[in-house]
Amino acid sequence: MRNGVSGALAAILLLAPAAVFAQTTEKPAPTAPARFAFEVASVKPSAPLDVAKLAAEIQAGDAPRFGAHVEGTLAEYRYMSLKELIANAYGLKPYQVYGPAWLATDRFDIEARMPAGSSKSDAPQMLQALLARRFGLVAQRSAQLHRVLVLMVAKGGPKMQPSSAPPPPIDLNAPLKPGQMKIETANGPALVTRNPDGSVTIDMGPKGIVTQKFEAQAGVIHIESSALTMTGLADLLTNVMQMNGPGLQVIDQTGLKGNYQVAVDIPIEGLIRLARANGLAPPPPPAKSGEAHQLPGQTASEPGTGAGAVFASVEKLGLRLDHRKATVERLIVSKIDKTPTPN
Repeated sequence: MRNGVSGALAAILLLAPAAVFAQTTEKPAPTAPARFAFEVASVKPSAPLDVAKLAAEIQAGDAPRFGAHVEGTLAEYRYMSLKELIANAYGLKPYQVYGPAWLATDRFDIEARMPAGSSKSDAPQMLQALLARRFGLVAQRSAQLHRVLVLMVAKGGPKMQPSSAPPPPIDLNAPLKPGQMKIETANGPALVTRNPDGSVTIDMGPKGIVTQKFEAQAGVIHIESSALTMTGLADLLTNVMQMNGPGLQVIDQTGLKGNYQVAVDIPIEGLIRLARANGLAPPPPPAKSGEAHQLPGQTASEPGTGAGAVFASVEKLGLRLDHRKATVERLIVSKIDKTPTPN
């Protein structure tokens, strides 16, 4: 990939769900009280992304405001899938929302005005009410026993160096520098910086600072952090596991506190699939008869191992991923319309 396109893709990893049930308990998702409703709201399908324009804007530090932004009484949700909107409304991660496959692909722009006296913390409940009214959303919370991956300390102990101190909070009021942009992630606000060497640094404040770089020859994206919590690492690994389709959630059970220096290599194949699903990369060309597609760093005799490579990277940190069962909270969408009611 060209550096411009890779810069446009790099933020996906952090922005960016087969489960076996043993027991299930379900209860309806609470409906937002009537007072929690936007005064006015505009809902429209998102325009297709212009990848070249997006890469240029990121380079100039003036990228579009993707994600959720609430300032004063104005609430904006830009280029967000219905799955992301539902997750935001219910305080969940997108991989916890289950419903039709198109929930992850159909994207919308929402502009809404909150009543005077509202606070930023009221916006999620107002978004719940909007999704119910405009899309007919009906959903149930479900606490179920699922297969998961548990992140644990391997025999011999961790091989990571602890950070001297957690990173300082992000100054959201500071002016952006060239190559910088602000984004909203499932873990809160983040500052993204495109570096001269083509790498991208994502600053999440005390939750960690992560630098990502595409290494085309090796067919991986190299991820380093000088200060990442184990919860942050588990979230990152969960996002990676979703890249190739429905994947397992990673739960931190290392017992390690504080921030650590970590480095992992993620096969680029999963990121390419995710980028294609988000319209940020073209589909693969048709394969010739009897010929299989190959990815950078992959030969016909040695196909990418996907999750296996992730397991190997984790082991180098003195950690391991074990298959277990754990109770996981999910939101099951039982009814939703693809087209919202008119503005």
